[in-house]
Amino acid sequence: MGKDNPLKHESKEHVRLGQWFATAICGNDILSSTFYVSGIAAVYVGAFAPIVLAVIGIVLFFYKSVYTEVVEALPTNGGAYNCLLNATSKNFAAIAGTTTVLSYIATAVISGQSAIQYLGTIISLPVIPLTIGLLLVFALLVIMGIKDSAKVAFAIFSFHVVTLTVFVLVGGWYSLHHHSYFMENLRSTQPLIVKLGGVVQALFFGFSASLLGVSGFESSANFVEEQKRGVFRKTLRNMLICVAIFNPIISFLTLNVLPYDSVLKAQDFLLSDSAKLIGTSIFQYWVVIDAFAVLAGAVLTGFVGVSGLIYRMTTDGCFPEVLAKVNKKGSYPYIIILFFILCTSILLITKGNLLSLAGVYTIAFLGVMSMFALGNLIMRVTRHDLKRTYHAPLLFVILAFIATASGIVGNIILNPVNLNYFVTYFIPAIIFVFITLNLDLFLQLLEKATVKIKSIHDFIHHNFEDLTHGKFVVFVHHIDRIYQVLEYINRNEIGREVYFIHCNNGNKKAYDSSFKELKHVIPALQEAGAFKDFNIHYLYKDKPFGPDLINQVSKELKIRPNRILIGSIHHEHPFDYDQLSGARIIF
Repeated sequence: MGKDNPLKHESKEHVRLGQWFATAICGNDILSSTFYVSGIAAVYVGAFAPIVLAVIGIVLFFYKSVYTEVVEALPTNGGAYNCLLNATSKNFAAIAGTTTVLSYIATAVISGQSAIQYLGTIISLPVIPLTIGLLLVFALLVIMGIKDSAKVAFAIFSFHVVTLTVFVLVGGWYSLHHHSYFMENLRSTQPLIVKLGGVVQALFFGFSASLLGVSGFESSANFVEEQKRGVFRKTLRNMLICVAIFNPIISFLTLNVLPYDSVLKAQDFLLSDSAKLIGTSIFQYWVVIDAFAVLAGAVLTGFVGVSGLIYRMTTDGCFPEVLAKVNKKGSYPYIIILFFILCTSILLITKGNLLSLAGVYTIAFLGVMSMFALGNLIMRVTRHDLKRTYHAPLLFVILAFIATASGIVGNIILNPVNLNYFVTYFIPAIIFVFITLNLDLFLQLLEKATVKIKSIHDFIHHNFEDLTHGKFVVFVHHIDRIYQVLEYINRNEIGREVYFIHCNNGNKKAYDSSFKELKHVIPALQEAGAFKDFNIHYLYKDKPFGPDLINQVSKELKIRPNRILIGSIHHEHPFDYDQLSGARIIF
């Protein structure tokens, strides 16, 4: 298949990131919230903002369990998309994947522009040209390889944690030696509570709006394949600790050193104004430079996260195959270039007025987290016997889902136009994805139409054989799974050429017998009128099921590993899912 043989992509050497490099990539996104979430919470709940942000830390604790269970059981890139792909159907998973892509576009554009705007508080700058330049710098950095990207992210993350620590210490010292406005701000909160309809309503709206402070928590799941084993849950723990400590404390300090009117006026640059008060202009410049750096780091998170996600979706047929090309550094240049073009186009089209994209951002990332919790619940039913390293308490999963789902409702009530903006971006994107999902049919028709044009016909045949022929491989041990497997393919895929592979897992006599049953059952189903359009092949492998056999079959049949369908990996298997090259679990 030439240089772009997609089967070669699976064997590339991954650069595996350790705990702190991986934490830095996703941590810059979630910890950039320290620059705006205190102001957002104060707008809706005044002096109760620290309590709301502490509650959000508890929600994040619930989601730590939700993500740990699913991603450690299915440690491949894709986040919510991967979870739903293995628990439900490809179409449902595509909705989650498309929503995540929109969230990353919004993350990159908003964070990039906010970084330049923060820098603009101390020096006049042309915002849009410099934002495009910032996006380009990080696009090139990610193309150079994730290891170099991680080093930059770690430097930014370390500087940011030091800055926040100094802010807390200086703010604490200032609070002990100067007038406290907290009680006055508490009294100023009362009219706000009445205006919003009471304490419960105010806390609900404050909670919903402040959930922006956890955006980025979902990012680690989208590049888990680039992390060393055992690192993923540590990235979640590290992000949780940072958010649970810094956000409530910083919110309390700002409400302690500034009157409520000043907090409202400075809500977009609250830390900058507070830093000037508690530590003079020098500390303000420090905070502004840190804000620029960490918001720029969130742009890097967008590029890294979307690369892993779109590559996974591309190999599953959700996007054109050309995007899956990998360079020598192990990055995906076509995905990164396309993402840069999309971000730049949106920035130019909106002329820097990103109100619409902010609405997309809010609903998109809360939707992604909600779908992940929903996927966890579905997996408990459809993949209950899947090998897991951790079981999240059911109560945690339900509470996590309720929290983010109610956050979506709250944000729509606060600003109904957000839903309109989200739909405007989402509908064209999902239509494109669903068209690409049916690319099999288009290529089949094109192959037939070009029979007399040998060069084009041969190119399609040799480069897209497993798509045009709709080829799938199914490893099956029990004949009672046959109908379920064929119905899954019939419902989710256009391909109708299926290879059933039966393995010898230790008892050759029993497996020889069940293989004969397999060859009898399927023709009986087709004679009865079921799956008559399927072209079914039977292969027997006199070796046990496992990573080696999957790689062998992938090469022999020239089929991508993600088109190999398998059952759940159980605890008695001597291998884990991440050793199976991305084979898809469907039962």
